[in-house]
Amino acid sequence: MACEAVAYARAGLIGNPSDGYFGKTISFVIRDFSAKVSLYEHPEIEIVPSFQDRFRYESIRELARDVKANGYYGGIRLMKATIRRFVEYCDQHKKPLAEKHFSIRYRSTIPRRLGLAGSSALVTATLRCLMEYYEVDIPKAVQPNLILSVETEELGISAGLQDRVIQVYEGCVFMDFDRGLMESRGHGTYEEIDPCLLPPLFIAYRRDLGEGSETFHNNIRERWRQGDPEVVQAMKDFASYAAAARELLLERRGREIGPLLDANFERRRSIYTLDPRNIDMVERARSVGAHAKFAGSGGAIVGTYEDDAMFERLVKVFQEADIAVFKPRIEP
Repeated sequence: MACEAVAYARAGLIGNPSDGYFGKTISFVIRDFSAKVSLYEHPEIEIVPSFQDRFRYESIRELARDVKANGYYGGIRLMKATIRRFVEYCDQHKKPLAEKHFSIRYRSTIPRRLGLAGSSALVTATLRCLMEYYEVDIPKAVQPNLILSVETEELGISAGLQDRVIQVYEGCVFMDFDRGLMESRGHGTYEEIDPCLLPPLFIAYRRDLGEGSETFHNNIRERWRQGDPEVVQAMKDFASYAAAARELLLERRGREIGPLLDANFERRRSIYTLDPRNIDMVERARSVGAHAKFAGSGGAIVGTYEDDAMFERLVKVFQEADIAVFKPRIEP
């Protein structure tokens, strides 16, 4: 028996980073980049390394370049942690696992360390393979929590539910992580939005920049836990931008959400220490009349533009700084 599963990159359109703080967000998948996991029946359990799990290099500088591009860890630790959490979930919910083994491997085209959710995509695709192979059904609304626990509880990585929700549901989703709902049932309200309601969107990312979520989130979570008024209010503001954007989209006024993206970015800049190169991407987009904000934790931005003429101006202004830009493919 063989199984294969795919999970896509994502962009936080608006509201982030309030997803880990009982906030509201809107996200969409980017089908241009994906993580693909393949699982085959095998005499024993085997995890096959990918090119992102290198241990041999031709030179010390090649090692340095690889670490800069891919970080210190590849995907093996994520797959191991996913398998462990899957087994634990099945034991807790009394779901028997057949006595069969497998070989599992992955490949990913998602640019690393740019806030496009490459790690959670790999976990999501791995979980899908395990569910199919062992014929285990996990409720859709529960899957994001299980996927999140792989990184937060197993590996100690700071993260929120947003990435996992959109990678499970795909398309475009409005997420309400209301505290009462989260504490009573463990998950929020996830409303799928027709991607046709979205305005023209672009994604841009620096080819020379990458920093993980661990770097970006710095001490904000601790300040929030301590009730820091500035951080608490900022999270409420992020959530309000998402709620307002949802109303505009449902009213078929998606082209009017641009100023909300700008406000989201400015509020983020007011409480976080941001890399000047990330700020530069947003300012370049604004210089031609577009609206933009971070797509995730840094290194990539998402924005709206008016027409093809404006998109061409975006291409030109980004090319000057070796920044890639494209129109994301959200639906098949």
